Amino acid sequence: MRILVVGSGGREHALCWAIRRSPLCTELLCAPGNAGIAQMATLVPIAAEDVEALTAYAVDNAVDFVVIGPEAPLVLGLADRLAAVGIKAFGPSAAAAALEGSKGFMKDIVAKYGVPTAAYGRFTDADAAKAFIRDKGAPIVVKTDGLAAGKGVVVAMTEAEALEAVDAMMADKVFGAAGDELVIEEFLAGEEASFFALVDGETALPLAAAQDHKRVGDGDTGPNTGGMGAYSPAPVVTPEIERQIMELCVLPTVRGMAAEGKPYKGVLFAGLMIDHGAVKLLEYNVRFGDPECQVLMARLKSDIVDLLLAAAEGKLAGKTVDWHPDPALVVVMAAEGYPGPYQKDTVIEGLDEAGRVEGVTVLHAGTRADAEGRILATGGRVLGVTAIAPTVREARDRAYQAVDRIRWPQGFCRRDIAWRALQK
Repeated sequence: MRILVVGSGGREHALCWAIRRSPLCTELLCAPGNAGIAQMATLVPIAAEDVEALTAYAVDNAVDFVVIGPEAPLVLGLADRLAAVGIKAFGPSAAAAALEGSKGFMKDIVAKYGVPTAAYGRFTDADAAKAFIRDKGAPIVVKTDGLAAGKGVVVAMTEAEALEAVDAMMADKVFGAAGDELVIEEFLAGEEASFFALVDGETALPLAAAQDHKRVGDGDTGPNTGGMGAYSPAPVVTPEIERQIMELCVLPTVRGMAAEGKPYKGVLFAGLMIDHGAVKLLEYNVRFGDPECQVLMARLKSDIVDLLLAAAEGKLAGKTVDWHPDPALVVVMAAEGYPGPYQKDTVIEGLDEAGRVEGVTVLHAGTRADAEGRILATGGRVLGVTAIAPTVREARDRAYQAVDRIRWPQGFCRRDIAWRALQK
């Protein structure tokens, strides 16, 4: 098959890495890709959000299957456009992608179908939102309704912080139109985890759990980011917890979306809070997580293309997934200043030496190659140094050994990835 992956981040590099291993893939393309993906796929210079150009390219170049990485093109309807021209695609329709495109829609759906989640309110008026905050008190969680690249969430520990978040999102428009409506939720205590399932509209096939590290600094300090590292499996997700996730969250949602006339096909990413053996849903995302995808693809033994195709074609029933028993871990290297302003086009060296550490693969997120072949950093999160080993501790040691071989003065990383797993 000629396969086109859409996107340019670490998630898409991980997907390309796994797809390239499949005997079903004869040619791999990626739009727009990055410098790391260029080593295993032909790059196509079309932005991930350019739905019409991507559709035209897929038709003109006889693409057999499109794997859509990021949420934005899904919300914009890329899967729908491809279906309309007869090209198979992995990823939900625009109507189903509203599970991530609108946090208010997602909360309404899960409330309607009995999924355990935080109590919430939806607001388009700042004064009403502030009145709700004053009534409920802190801690409290303030979220943009729309897409904000994983950053539109403030876990406010004080009432003043929550009120400031409302002003930033609704008045100052720090997340643009995403903040036209807010979802404000009760604060849930416990331990967070990410869980992934493939869905074909009716059948949901559990994949695996991971834990990521959202805060920018060691010890879970500083502002939220798109994710500074992750590991899989997550010890907090025991077989009993996985059963709860599927029976109380994933399956009711899949049945509910079908009942709403918006059948869900793709990967369903459940962000969860686990407290004293009980699961509550924080949010859904409609794509693989980044950086969680990196560790899932490192552990996956099954043919990823076979699984993604089965989801797209409604043929997941009876499928199983094989995993390497060894844990995997990824350390994200980001540009100094991230998640705030950062310098672009700084030179990264030592990637080959890093990749020679046993069990390590360096996945690219925000990179490009210049005319001289040097690798330049172009994004906030730039590299995902991914390691697999017999234990979490060994995987972490390998990842940081590789990090220390990378010469990039303008980059940084957290030094405590997987601290929860190591404590256990």
